[in-house]
Amino acid sequence: MNAASFTIEREDHTIGNILRMQLHRDPNVLFAGYKLPHPLQYKIIVRIHTASQSSPTQAYTQGIDDLDKELEILKQAFEDEKNRFEERMKQGY
Repeated sequence: MNAASFTIEREDHTIGNILRMQLHRDPNVLFAGYKLPHPLQYKIIVRIHTASQSSPTQAYTQGIDDLDKELEILKQAFEDEKNRFEERMKQGY
């Protein structure tokens, strides 16, 4: 088993929970969790344990890349819907 911790500065539960859930989608990730070391410190520590055929760094990088792709898809869907709405408003609907 491989394990590593990653510190992400200027982030909180919002990113921590999204990243944790994304990491759990990877079958090579045995454990993924995060913590805020102190309420007055604005950072999270992400802990990842992986199976021997994968490394925590690979899982971390892949998780962030996958989240980036998902957010781009969400952004595009939002923009498309906004444009459709604006077109309907121009037509008087």
